[in-house]
Amino acid sequence: MGPGVLSTNSAAFHRQGDDLFCEDVDLAALVEQHGTPLYVYSRTAIQERYRELDWALSPVPHLIAYSVKANGNLGVLRALAEMGAGADIVSGGELHRALLAGIPAERIVFSGVGKTAPEMAAALDAGIHGFNVESEGELRLLSEIAHQRGVRAPVALRVNPDVQSPTPHAYTRTGHAATKFGIPMARALELYREAATLPGIHVRGVDVHIGSQILQPDPYLLALVQVLELVEQLAHEGIGLDYLDLGGGLGIAYTGEEGISASAFADAIIPHVESKGLQLVVEPGRYIVGAAGLLITRVLYIKEGGGKRFVITDAGMNDLLRPSHYEGYHRVELVGRRGRERVLADVVGPICETGDFLALDREIELPEPGDLLAIHTVGAYGFSMSSTYNQRPRPAEVLVEDDKAMLVRRRETIEDLVAGEVGL
Repeated sequence: MGPGVLSTNSAAFHRQGDDLFCEDVDLAALVEQHGTPLYVYSRTAIQERYRELDWALSPVPHLIAYSVKANGNLGVLRALAEMGAGADIVSGGELHRALLAGIPAERIVFSGVGKTAPEMAAALDAGIHGFNVESEGELRLLSEIAHQRGVRAPVALRVNPDVQSPTPHAYTRTGHAATKFGIPMARALELYREAATLPGIHVRGVDVHIGSQILQPDPYLLALVQVLELVEQLAHEGIGLDYLDLGGGLGIAYTGEEGISASAFADAIIPHVESKGLQLVVEPGRYIVGAAGLLITRVLYIKEGGGKRFVITDAGMNDLLRPSHYEGYHRVELVGRRGRERVLADVVGPICETGDFLALDREIELPEPGDLLAIHTVGAYGFSMSSTYNQRPRPAEVLVEDDKAMLVRRRETIEDLVAGEVGL
C-alpha cells in the first residue's frame, strides 16, 4: 500500500537520571524561568507526527488541514505551516490565527455549524480552499454573500452518515443522526442539486466528520462507503467533485491503549479513494499535537479527609478542562526525584468547584508540597479550552526544539484579566 511510514518521536519526554526532560531541556529548569502552571510542547514530536501522516497518505493527492481548535498557539501553527500543513478552522478568529501563522488561504477549510455573515465574508476575501456547509440556511446565506462580492464560494456539504463511532465520550460523537452536525444523508442529493443552481456557490467537494478519539479505521470505512455512493450519484447528475474531506478524529493513546496508526488509517482508506481522482482532505488535531504536550504544575498542599487523600496543585480545571468535562484520563508523574511510596490520591486544583480535578483515585508516588507534577498528553484541548474562571490568569506556553526553549505565550497577568473591560 505504497511507502511505509516514518516512526514518531516517542521519546519527546524522557528522563535523564531522576529529572524529566522535553527533548534536551530540563523541565524543572523551565519552571525556574517561567513558573507554573506551564504548558510545554515538543516541536519535534509535532512535526514528526505530521510527517508520519503525510507520508502514509502520499499515494493520493491530499491536504492535511490541521484542526486549529485542538491547539491554536501561533508557534505550533508556524511549525506545521513549515511542513506544508493546511488548517481546519471553525471561526473567524481561527482564520486570523491560521493566516497570521503563515498557512496559505488556499490550504484552509472552514467547518462549523454556526458561521456568521462577517466570518463568511472574511473567508471569501481571503480565498480559502473551501467551506464545509452544514445546513440549507448556511448554504443560501453563503451564496448571497459571495454573489454580492462577485465571487463563487467553494463548497463541500458536510453529510451526516448516521455512524455511531465508538468514541470514549458522548460529546465526541458527531456522525450519528441525533447531533447538530451535518446534513442527513437522505437530504444530501437534494441539497447538492440546489447548491449547483445557486449563483454564489461553486460545488467542489463532500465532507464528513464522525467524531473524535477514534482508535480503529472501521468507522471511517462505514462513512466512506456512503459518501462514495453519493459521489457516484452526483457524477451521474453532472455534478463533479474535486475533493473528499474525511474530517478528523484520529485517536491517540491516553491510558496505555494503542492509538490508531497513520498506516492503518491510510491502508483502509486509500484503496477506496485513489481510483476516484479526488483530492483527499483530512482534519487531524489531537493526532498531531496531543502527545506532544505536558502541563507542569506545583503541589501546594497534601490533605486527608473522609478516607481520601488530596494532592492540591496550582493547576485546575481552568487550565485543563478535559478531566472534568470529558472524564479524560491524563497520566501524572513527578518531574523530579522518584522512588517514593505509591498511594491512591485525587489530584485536584484550586478552583471552587467539586468538579475541579486533574485525576481521581489515581495511584501515584506521594509528592510533597513544592514538588512538580507533569500531566501528560495535553497538547490537544489543553490550553485551547482553558479559561480565566475564578479570575485566574492562564498559563504560559513554551515550545521546545532540541536544547532550545522558546516562550510562545507569556503568562497572563492580573491586569490582563480586566484589560478588555470598559468604564473603569
